[in-house]
Amino acid sequence: MVGVTPLELAAWTWKMPRRGRGFWFSLAIDVLWPFVVLFVRLRVRGRQHVPGNGGVVLAFNHLSNTDPIAAVVFALMSNRVPRVLAKASLWRVPVVNRVMRSGGHIPVERGTVKAAEALRPAVEALEAGKCVMAFPEGTFTSDPDGWPMKGKTGVARMALAAGVPVVPVAVWGTQDVLPQGSVLLRLLPRKRVDVVAGAPVDLSDLQGRELTAEVLDEATGRVMDAITTMLAGIRSGRAGSRSA
Repeated sequence: MVGVTPLELAAWTWKMPRRGRGFWFSLAIDVLWPFVVLFVRLRVRGRQHVPGNGGVVLAFNHLSNTDPIAAVVFALMSNRVPRVLAKASLWRVPVVNRVMRSGGHIPVERGTVKAAEALRPAVEALEAGKCVMAFPEGTFTSDPDGWPMKGKTGVARMALAAGVPVVPVAVWGTQDVLPQGSVLLRLLPRKRVDVVAGAPVDLSDLQGRELTAEVLDEATGRVMDAITTMLAGIRSGRAGSRSA
């Protein structure tokens, strides 16, 4: 696991891609970055699995409202500007709506249209070579031990429709920065956050097939299994370091 020192993390400000971020999204990143530098002990691994160009889905587990920050940081450190797949209600929140529009993020209206139609903007973004960031569970995990739940099929649907890879990414530690149900950040002492990406999930045998419930469930299961396996690695590594 590669640890990133505060000085190294601060230096990433000048290395991260800026083109395509939009003014308000870029401003939000610049405002939040010092907090990440000062209050997070970041550990990252697997950035080499994120392709440098072309459409790709980054699929994360979901523990906390700070997950999107960790996910955006990871994407930028992987030299990709992410387009966040998020609930459409965020586009109706003052200030937040400017950030979402500026960054070219993708609203999803849940329960109002068919799944294929709701995800059409995401598919178009992927076909245009964008990096789309999503949380397949659709909400925070309800597992008392923090393990990922069964994922929804949206990630599988848009990846298979666009013919792009899905890179599974596990996050752990964000729940210590902002626990579910809390509105107060726990910044001190500095919290460790691990972000680990794995090799793209093998969906080759499902490409080109009709997107039936069976196909989507199979693809979704593979994505969630990959995320869970990597999360297990993070957690066992932490337990080992404590017992050593």
